[in-house]
Amino acid sequence: MYMKKVIVGVSGGVDSSVALILLKNEGYEVEGLFMRNWDSLVNNDILGNPTLDNQICTQEEDYNDAKAVCDKLGVTLHRIDFVKEYWDYVFTYFLDELKKGRTPNPDVMCNKYIKFDLFIKEAKKLGADYVATGHYARIENGNLYKGIDENKDQSYFLSQLSNEQLKNVLFPVGNLNKEEVRKIARDYDLVTKDKKDSTGICFIGERNFRQFLSNYLPNIPGKIVNIETNEVLGEHIGLMHYTIGQRKGLAVGGTNDRLFVVGKNLNDNILYVALGSDNDYLYSDSCIIDTLVLNTNDKIVNCQAKFRYRSKDIPVSIEYLDNDELLVKYTNGKSITPGQVCALYDGDRCLGSGIIKEVRKNNEKLWYLL
Repeated sequence: MYMKKVIVGVSGGVDSSVALILLKNEGYEVEGLFMRNWDSLVNNDILGNPTLDNQICTQEEDYNDAKAVCDKLGVTLHRIDFVKEYWDYVFTYFLDELKKGRTPNPDVMCNKYIKFDLFIKEAKKLGADYVATGHYARIENGNLYKGIDENKDQSYFLSQLSNEQLKNVLFPVGNLNKEEVRKIARDYDLVTKDKKDSTGICFIGERNFRQFLSNYLPNIPGKIVNIETNEVLGEHIGLMHYTIGQRKGLAVGGTNDRLFVVGKNLNDNILYVALGSDNDYLYSDSCIIDTLVLNTNDKIVNCQAKFRYRSKDIPVSIEYLDNDELLVKYTNGKSITPGQVCALYDGDRCLGSGIIKEVRKNNEKLWYLL
């Protein structure tokens, strides 16, 4: 009897480790594939500066954990390098967006161009009938749905994937919550059973972000200005280090006021702030999104939108524009920012997403948002 073969993207974390177990227990022929997407020395050579980013990467530790898990479970582990591809398709995009003063999401692009494109092609070379990852999401009738665990749901990061990319993809942990996943890992006494979740940029890991980023983009200090009074309050370290709604990290001396980032002026290198978490400058009522991936044949009129990972879904209405863009209308949207992903939902079903191009209020673009 032919056993369907599944190639699992094994990261060295607990979720993909448990995905291996679940699929083996279902009777699949299972093999693992570890992706190496970041190499400081290679990337520094691209920039012609061998001294950049000499911090030890955690990927070798992750590989060792992945190998230990696969060895314990009797699973073959393959390894593939996508270092150049990650630089070309993900990190370059990340840097370019930051240069424009926008707030990009490299993890979304990593899923779109690496994990569910190049990885799938490599898995097919290994004879895969299916590909699986440890994402907290579900696929039903060929469509993407949120994971059962609301606190861990990762459909937002998968929202730029087409249904074509999701063909023959499995998300084994999508019907479990995190504690259930941890319990399975402990029952099998895996080395990853108590390993904490990664929180850094996809494949780059946790590190001093400001220091790391300064290796690739120069810090250009400028003025911090109160947008309401035009008063200069201090100096920022570089616009790329701030996003709309941010409070921490503002170098403003001599005040205990609760100041929040509300905008940027790229030409004059100004960071705009305003007082209070409910100041009017943080709110908008619509945005234009492009770079659309929509997985429905129906014209979307009313649905829900998620503008940041872990943010609450809010009701929106949709208007179709020229140039494959959508106008997304809502009430009192807060800290909605150019460059972010706007994921669209019908309940738990993810309909797709776009990238926020422009934020508006009262039918006009907000001049203080790039």
